Amino acid sequence: MQLACAPRRYCSLMRLHILYQILNKEHGRETKCQLYGSPHDSAGSMGCSCAGRRVVLKMPEATWRRASEVLLKTLNFIRNLPSFYHVPWEDQLVLIQQNWARLFVLGMAQDRVDFDLREISAPSLLKKILLNQSLTASNELDSSSLGASFTEVQKIKHLLWKFWDMDISAKEYAYLKGIVLFNSGCHALKCVLYVQTLQQEAQQALMEFISTVFHRNLSRFAWILQLIASLQDIDADAIEELFFRPILGEATLNILLLETLYIKPDWL
Repeated sequence: MQLACAPRRYCSLMRLHILYQILNKEHGRETKCQLYGSPHDSAGSMGCSCAGRRVVLKMPEATWRRASEVLLKTLNFIRNLPSFYHVPWEDQLVLIQQNWARLFVLGMAQDRVDFDLREISAPSLLKKILLNQSLTASNELDSSSLGASFTEVQKIKHLLWKFWDMDISAKEYAYLKGIVLFNSGCHALKCVLYVQTLQQEAQQALMEFISTVFHRNLSRFAWILQLIASLQDIDADAIEELFFRPILGEATLNILLLETLYIKPDWL
């Protein structure tokens, strides 16, 4: 009986050895993805499968503090705009809810807030099978895991570097924030024409400033507007998860922002 079992045991060991090699290869591929490098070096991250990867901040306490400072400055910017409070309160809600993340990224760029990431390791399907884990249970674990999408966070880092490359001045950032806040393309706006007018005024002021300071270099104006358009791709959920979820708990940042600005009606 022992002799008969030997080939089976040998085959089992060989299968485990092969699976072990496969797992090691998977781990090797994962480490090639860039987490801490400059977003300019995008070739490494584009060649890997990053769709399901989750990341958290490598130095959370320091970054949370800086992110909170940026958010407070963003709120102060909105609060100190008289034209914003001339907009009906329903539109104020819409403008904040749909644009706060883009304003936050602009604030991060202006304050030059950089951050490093740490990946949350998640077992591959093969590892789950080897560990005899229930797929249903593992899916529930994945859906409730902390962290933000690596792909979405990389978009933020790429945009930050592009803004820093432009060396944008404080005056330009102020006009850019006005352009972003008064986004006439927001859904459910009641006073679209008024908001559009405010946005156009901010764009005109930016163009005149660039024309005066940069000797009519209107190509700079076009490049900056192109960066502003790229902000449309920013995922607000990724920002909330990465920078504010450990602080907020189950609360949502939208409600916190509205309460802080004192524009939330009693029945909302």
